[in-house]
Amino acid sequence: RVGQQGTLTRTWAERGTRPRAPRDTRYEWAYIFGAVCPARAATAALVMPRADTSAMNAHLIEISKTVAPGAHAVLVMDGAGWHGSTALHIPDNITIVTLPPYAPELNPVENIWAYLRANRLAISVFDTYEDIVDRCCDAWNFFANDPERVRSITARDYAKAVSA
Repeated sequence: RVGQQGTLTRTWAERGTRPRAPRDTRYEWAYIFGAVCPARAATAALVMPRADTSAMNAHLIEISKTVAPGAHAVLVMDGAGWHGSTALHIPDNITIVTLPPYAPELNPVENIWAYLRANRLAISVFDTYEDIVDRCCDAWNFFANDPERVRSITARDYAKAVSA
């Protein structure tokens, strides 16, 4: 979730000083739904006004379009309510793997959110919802357009594809 409440991050400052950072008190936000294939450095993302089952269904369709022809995607998801909804329509070229509770370190996408918050979305004041969406899109595109960054942030030794 990215919004007007913002995220604070570390910054350089002279020793003994307290740097100022803008902070908003309004409550407008958007949600980034993102997925990555570390092997191909391919990404799929949507910026949505809310996080619910219909948004997740739209994201699954977007991921399905990004899967290489003839390939099958394994999608790692945590236990968010909209991830396990019975109304979720999972495309034929995607298999869902649900993480155990309280194990966000196993989900490579969590590292993307931390990276984006620290490098592209922190210390910001957004005037409108459209500004939030634009900044989210810019941040994701900055990340997605650098294949080496995509691989370095999301690749995991335990998640290698094996041919039979």
